[in-house]
Amino acid sequence: MFFRIMEKDRIGDLVAGLSTEYEVIGPVAKGHSFTFATIDDADQLRLDYDTTILPPKKLFFPPEDQMMRFRVVDNEVLDDDVFAGPRVVIGLHPCDINALLLMDNVFLGEYEDPYYKARRDSTLLIGLSCEPSDTCFCNAWNTDEAHWGFDLFLTDLGDAYFVSVRSAKGAELLDRSVETRVAAHDDTVRFQERTRAFKRSFPERLDTDQLPVLLDAKFDDPLWDELGERCLSCGACSMVCPTCYCFDVRDDLAPDQRTGVRTRRWDSCQFSEFAAVAHGENFRASRGSRVKYRYYHKQWGYLSKFERVLCVGCGRCARACLAGITPRDVVAALVEGEEIR
Repeated sequence: MFFRIMEKDRIGDLVAGLSTEYEVIGPVAKGHSFTFATIDDADQLRLDYDTTILPPKKLFFPPEDQMMRFRVVDNEVLDDDVFAGPRVVIGLHPCDINALLLMDNVFLGEYEDPYYKARRDSTLLIGLSCEPSDTCFCNAWNTDEAHWGFDLFLTDLGDAYFVSVRSAKGAELLDRSVETRVAAHDDTVRFQERTRAFKRSFPERLDTDQLPVLLDAKFDDPLWDELGERCLSCGACSMVCPTCYCFDVRDDLAPDQRTGVRTRRWDSCQFSEFAAVAHGENFRASRGSRVKYRYYHKQWGYLSKFERVLCVGCGRCARACLAGITPRDVVAALVEGEEIR
């Protein structure tokens, strides 16, 4: 990895250069919030955003994804084309970059997903530094920084961006699109000062080191029933989460019953029917059990296989939850014995 300095007023040159070859996607305003969307020029970019409604996960694993068209009579696949690209996503915060790396373990691991892989392979990522919001706690999981998983990373130094160049393709795009200069010693000092100030700007860090052990000990804790009484089972937490990957697959037949479409859609472990099976049985019939297993999957199950927790502390679920359940409060209640708020 090497480093460059790009003046802030050159961001338009960068976007224009990228647009000649790629679809450019970045954070744009949507009402009082922000979303990742295709942009035509740099004026649409909102690099001052705090977080987006949906995570960039949606670009690689869409909420509704047509997998194929098929013919019923001879069991023939008519169309199973996958995304071809190419595109660049600019403005991803460190937590979202780390979230995609966690998703890679699932979709590019033992059972490779061709749809997700095609989108990942044809997409370049440009990260962006951020400031802590009132709901995020990414520092608890060490996801407040991204050290890999991107092609370029822009750290805001005030009047310029400190550009970390991670890939050969990123270096090529940068050199071709915008004028930069080699980072000098003073620039590196400013970068270090900015990083230290960023670390200090977080509230007190949650102590999560003992969380897996505590989850073993607190499987039957009354906390889960308390949370279940509040939970609405709406699934909003899963829908906005950058690392939830459950989905449902559905075949819809045409009126003539000869052809159909297979589609997968996001699913949520908080839905009452998520663990329902034949004969009316439901492995997680109570809301408390569904809340509990969501936390156990993220903080224990995934950890046991990949040695990382399946949470990046982005805070989207805290914003989306109508019942006011936040992972920060739940973790604090487990670790520190605090009453859940």
